[in-house]
Amino acid sequence: MDLTHFDEEGRARMVDVSDKAETARVAVAQGKILMMPETLERIRSGLIAKGDVLAVAQVAGIMAAKQTSQLIPMCHPLAITGAKLSFKLVEPGEIDIEAIVKVQGKTGVEMEALTAVSVAALTIYDMCKAIDKTMTIRDIYLVEKLGGKSGHFVR
Repeated sequence: MDLTHFDEEGRARMVDVSDKAETARVAVAQGKILMMPETLERIRSGLIAKGDVLAVAQVAGIMAAKQTSQLIPMCHPLAITGAKLSFKLVEPGEIDIEAIVKVQGKTGVEMEALTAVSVAALTIYDMCKAIDKTMTIRDIYLVEKLGGKSGHFVR
């Protein structure tokens, strides 16, 4: 498979999607943030001074999905039709993050889903860093993608 973000001279380019058909597209991404058990308990109990960590991270992830093209140079601006983030608190000190992003468009939303997970994790870190600087963000990856010429992908 050729890398589509390079022209014949090897220079970076934005892929031309002008002639592609608009189709329903969905991407699911996941990631996690590890922390001390005490930090997870404070998040669960609503005892973080900056506020409701997961509510803020959820909004941040959705906002990030909508702004991906401003962060990743070769991403097309997309009119996101749906974005959902969910969190699973796992003992002793882990939060699993999942993003589902949808669009009716000419290009996929994988980068938007991955960006949503990344920014949600960064937001959790930001809101809790005063009590836990050991947090680790990891394992951010595409789980599933539907739609478009390349079809259905499941990890």
